[in-house]
Amino acid sequence: MQHHAGQQPSYGSAEPPPYGSAQQPSYGYVQHGPGPEGPDRPDRSGRRSRPRRARAGRRKRFLWIGAAVAVLGLASVPVLNAFDVFSDNGDPMSFDRTGPGGGSGDAGKGGSSGTGDPRVRMPTGPRADFTTANTLDDGTKIGVTTLHGKKSGFTGRVWVWAPKEYYEEKYAKSAFPVLIALPGGPGYPVNYWMGIDLKLQSSISEWSKSGKSKPFIVVMPVLNADNKNYYDGSDIPGQPKMGTWMSDDVPDLVKANFRTFASRDGWAFMGSSSGAFVGLKQVLQHPDRFKAVIASGPDLRPDSPLWRGHEKEMRANDPEQLAKSLIARPGAPDVHLAFQIGTKEGGRAKLEFFMKKYGKGPIKTRLQVIEGGGHNARGYVRGMDDGTMQWISKVIPGPTPAP
Repeated sequence: MQHHAGQQPSYGSAEPPPYGSAQQPSYGYVQHGPGPEGPDRPDRSGRRSRPRRARAGRRKRFLWIGAAVAVLGLASVPVLNAFDVFSDNGDPMSFDRTGPGGGSGDAGKGGSSGTGDPRVRMPTGPRADFTTANTLDDGTKIGVTTLHGKKSGFTGRVWVWAPKEYYEEKYAKSAFPVLIALPGGPGYPVNYWMGIDLKLQSSISEWSKSGKSKPFIVVMPVLNADNKNYYDGSDIPGQPKMGTWMSDDVPDLVKANFRTFASRDGWAFMGSSSGAFVGLKQVLQHPDRFKAVIASGPDLRPDSPLWRGHEKEMRANDPEQLAKSLIARPGAPDVHLAFQIGTKEGGRAKLEFFMKKYGKGPIKTRLQVIEGGGHNARGYVRGMDDGTMQWISKVIPGPTPAP
């Protein structure tokens, strides 16, 4: 169900994937709440409990692995070493176009030289060091690197996935659109979209085949500077500059390592809950850099307690104030705001009010209502499948194959 043009969800209520599963490193986080479809609700400190059932499940896995190793110990050493092929997580990898994991490099060939297309920005370098975080069924990999932000001064991890088309020779000189995906919850030290169980990347692959979506490069930075505070994706005075990290440093990393569009036309955000707020705010704040956002179950106002004493700066990062300014700006570029909300979560009335008041002039809006959906990431992926990605992909360009 869709609507064109809430009781606001609280920070951190969209769930992360089940870290600690066989497919996913734990990083110390274990989901709690009413199951895989339910929300993960840490307190404002970002702490989570570790359920007994998670510990029991982990003990069972360790016992199973121990038994397997004991049996293999009776066989030859080469058989035991075959365990290594089960996972290459942590191994160095490359996004060079000969295929995920290695090959001749593109990085360092900056600009559009050799492409014949001024829309294309070839990788400028320097090349980042990526290691494998996850591998999809089609062989594509999610890589992770540590980014030392030159403009923000913040250092954090960024996960990146490139679709299978990125490695095909016919797209060797083509730009690819970028989707910066932001989580809810603490958003540190991991970004839960890097987990393959939420199926964001594999869904984009399928949607691309069916024509629902462009084959986006998905970029997944940490959202916050720590798991104790929420920074509203902003440069709060006296705090780490998480606004600059998101608007400058993360895109600069992508431009250095991937074939991207030279203009803002190929750049978009997506996010859930607090991550949706940040994506929404970034697009309204920097319409010259980003064209669209998918904001699922979004907060609509800045609410970090770190703003206390900085009301002027807080208003400058308020989506309502940013929308007013953009509407009043002569010749402002169009931005496309795709909202999503489940029928089992609050906030719809406030969201529809926002759309009615600010969905005009250069601001184009759409609402995807997810039947039976709650405030959780799995439901938001379903909403994307139901129409959101198709709407966004009509305004975001895709790669152009060589003639």
